[in-house]
Amino acid sequence: MRNELAVYLILLNALAFFAFGADKRQARRGKWRISERMLLWLAFAGGGAGAWLGMQVFRHKTRKTKFRVLIPLSVLLWLVIIVWLAWTGGML
Repeated sequence: MRNELAVYLILLNALAFFAFGADKRQARRGKWRISERMLLWLAFAGGGAGAWLGMQVFRHKTRKTKFRVLIPLSVLLWLVIIVWLAWTGGML
């Protein structure tokens, strides 16, 4: 099970990172955008680290308080989940 979780988190973090980059690119071009709800969903579904990295690399959503608070919170949430899984189930 831990391999599946690792693959899931890696893929979701990559997806979140590239979603922030794509949204920034679309914003510059004045075209269709990825919704804030979707960007936050990707973070809380397990892609928080990728979302945070995407914010920094692409300088996207860094001024929005909602993202400055919720993205790190999503990372913390997943750290707690992983530690809890390791503690209770010997998963790690």
